[in-house]
Amino acid sequence: MTDSHDDRNPAPDPAEDNAFFPSPYSLSQYTSPKTDFDGLSTDEKYSGDRWRVLVIATEERYMLMRNGTFFSTGNHPVETLLPLHHIAEAGYGIDIATPTGSPAKLEWWAFPRSDDAVNTTWTSLAESFKSPMSLAAVLAEGLDKYAAVFVPGGHGAMNGIPGSRSVQQALDFFLEQERLIISLCHGPAAFLAGGLDRETNPFSGFSVVAFPDAVDFGANVDIGYLPGEMPWKLGEALSAAGITVANSDMSGATLRDRNVLTGDSPLAANQLGKESVAALLEQFGD
Repeated sequence: MTDSHDDRNPAPDPAEDNAFFPSPYSLSQYTSPKTDFDGLSTDEKYSGDRWRVLVIATEERYMLMRNGTFFSTGNHPVETLLPLHHIAEAGYGIDIATPTGSPAKLEWWAFPRSDDAVNTTWTSLAESFKSPMSLAAVLAEGLDKYAAVFVPGGHGAMNGIPGSRSVQQALDFFLEQERLIISLCHGPAAFLAGGLDRETNPFSGFSVVAFPDAVDFGANVDIGYLPGEMPWKLGEALSAAGITVANSDMSGATLRDRNVLTGDSPLAANQLGKESVAALLEQFGD
């Protein structure tokens, strides 16, 4: 009898025609009930009330693959909530937005249910993820109060966000004002919005780490994490926009280039949270 954890067939998602979750085997390899959270990096906290962090989350659940299947995706919970745990514990307020104000989607199958840090942060922010602000409304109010913008990972970040004019407008502000821009894994897909209807993407010349194409178009298909090849390659698109992708594998690497902080995968979420807090306190600690 075959152990269900050896099953490499993507698991059907009954909520949509021809849609799939990752296979049981891939989840046994890629998910865990706990993260590598090992405590906060500093006891220092921001005690003011001026600076907040804006989160731009995806509201898209399904990615249409090249073979006509749907991948049931969203924001990866570890890549979303673990960095935010560090940021919230450092004293910064957090606002959640999606491009249109529809509820943010999480890859619930990757939620680390026994992880206190992630659970604490989810409990405090759950209603904000379910009833986020629209990014257009945030822009209308102005971005002056935001020290940083954070775009979480998850394949869902490749849906909608890269083609959003509102995302482009927000990122323009954070670049021009030299505020912090934080992202990881597939979240740097947002940087492609910078080049909409422009000859040059303002992120051209920056270096980032992101989830490697070689894994998405290799092992992730082979082990059934994805039900087929994705519609486009993240690293290839970033490189075409003039952005240097500094990693070729998934090791938990992080990278800071000027005011842009990135991580390569869920393995980087904890460290990216620590580095984000250090950058926030250094630049926006008063």
